[in-house]
Amino acid sequence: MTGKLAVVFGGSGFVGRNVVRELARRGWRVRVAVRRPHHALFLKPMGAVGQIQLVQANVRHRPSIAEALKNADAVINCVGILHQEGAQSFTAVQAAGAASIAQLAAEEGVEDFVQVSAIGADAESDSLYTRTKGEAERAVREAIPSATIIRPSIVFGQEDAFFNKFATLATLSPVLPLIGGGATKFQPVYVDDVADAICAALAKPDARGRTYELGGPRTYTFKELLELILQEIGRKRFLAPVPFPVASLIGFFGEFAKFVPFVEPPLTRDQVRLLKHDNVVSEGALTLAALGVEAQTVESVVPAYMVPYRRYGQFAERAA
Repeated sequence: MTGKLAVVFGGSGFVGRNVVRELARRGWRVRVAVRRPHHALFLKPMGAVGQIQLVQANVRHRPSIAEALKNADAVINCVGILHQEGAQSFTAVQAAGAASIAQLAAEEGVEDFVQVSAIGADAESDSLYTRTKGEAERAVREAIPSATIIRPSIVFGQEDAFFNKFATLATLSPVLPLIGGGATKFQPVYVDDVADAICAALAKPDARGRTYELGGPRTYTFKELLELILQEIGRKRFLAPVPFPVASLIGFFGEFAKFVPFVEPPLTRDQVRLLKHDNVVSEGALTLAALGVEAQTVESVVPAYMVPYRRYGQFAERAA
């Protein structure tokens, strides 16, 4: 082991758990700061005995953050939410939470800091999700100028919230919605590649103070991604164009789902705003290649975890 301690906030989430695994594989001692450590016990076997430590911390509670940061050599903030629920708002979690982590990490003397953001992050955006991601980047850089910003496109992998969500919907409904006609472009990036990039940034001195935009080797429209899902699960569904104004109305009513325990909104107005903008790597941006990571394709990974959505599982044939 390196003997160095990396503190990962949001380490039990989709991206975070992969970051924890890769850090442990590279010999780091890893302290995982999460709201409910008893729900994150699955992380412990990812490292050697004693290599991964779970601590309770809430990004809305500065004393718990300060406690989690003690003796940290590096900090990775993977905290993020896709929709708001109660006290877990975009402003409190993504903007103020990131600011608190960075400010307290600076007081601890941490210089190796990685902030996981998102492509399109912009403090002036009309989307609250994107705006708070931009505000987080600004606050992190103000506190720790050497911080590395990682901006992925939509992240895919076995437990993702995109391919699994629409595959599930395809098993329940004869119609899939093409928000805005399905023309929005995405550049999906594999979660393992994102984790590798974060670890590479920590090991690469000249990554300090830089921003990287992470996308896969190919760009797809929203419609193309839905067609790919349907092909992989062997189902034929009608792809219905839904104009943005209609989608916004659906999103308004979808937001009422937040008042129902354990139910996620199927669509929110903020997600509709996000779909009005392409989610691809900017021209001239530093990418996975600059961190020495070769991007894996959607086609080489996604089919393996689409099997449960096929009518006859592993014995089903994909639709032509």
